[in-house]
Amino acid sequence: MRVVIAGAGSVGRSIARELLYNTHSVLLIDKSADESAMRRVPEANWLAADACEIDALNEAGLSDCDVVVAATGDDKVNLVVSLLAKTEFGVPRTVARVNNPKNEWMFDEAWGVDVAVSTPRLMTALVEEAVTVGDLVRIFEFRKGHASMVEMTLPANSPFVAGRLGDLVLPPDTVLVGIIRDQIPIAPSPDDTLEAHDELLFITAPESEDELENMLSPGQRVKRPRDED
Repeated sequence: MRVVIAGAGSVGRSIARELLYNTHSVLLIDKSADESAMRRVPEANWLAADACEIDALNEAGLSDCDVVVAATGDDKVNLVVSLLAKTEFGVPRTVARVNNPKNEWMFDEAWGVDVAVSTPRLMTALVEEAVTVGDLVRIFEFRKGHASMVEMTLPANSPFVAGRLGDLVLPPDTVLVGIIRDQIPIAPSPDDTLEAHDELLFITAPESEDELENMLSPGQRVKRPRDED
């Protein structure tokens, strides 16, 4: 997979290293790129240019890449890069960093963003995921697909403890994609049995989240709070 990353700060470099470790091809674009910066991720290709300029994106070969990651510290730049990647180059997938959570509402398909990642929100979700039992925790949203990845640690008093997955009737547009039990990931199958404190990972539509939570953990709370950015 060929990935172009706009922004070679700590976030962009960290993403690049992880992708390179997984044997993907990576190009970093940063107008401040110099030899010192390039030595920090020498395995990547580099382009010293402004990622908001069409000529720079042409030189980066966006028309031949699989994913564009807009990872700069400027939300305006990340939106412009995502929009250009989609509209001018037809990049299949764009991932954009949201620096200010108040701007998150703009990071959607209208601006060419497939997946928006807000670091503060992701950190909050990971904290909640680590300490809550019986609450549905939204990990992140797939903007283009109008779906979310959510997690619940199944409480011991859930009516589905010891039940077969094949007998579990989920809300509309909801799929169980994984179970983590004793820190070991499990691919769900109809014959699997749920256990107390299983971490359940779902892909679901936002409008199904309340039903899912109330079904798995009845009485936990009446209504999930919604984001109001």
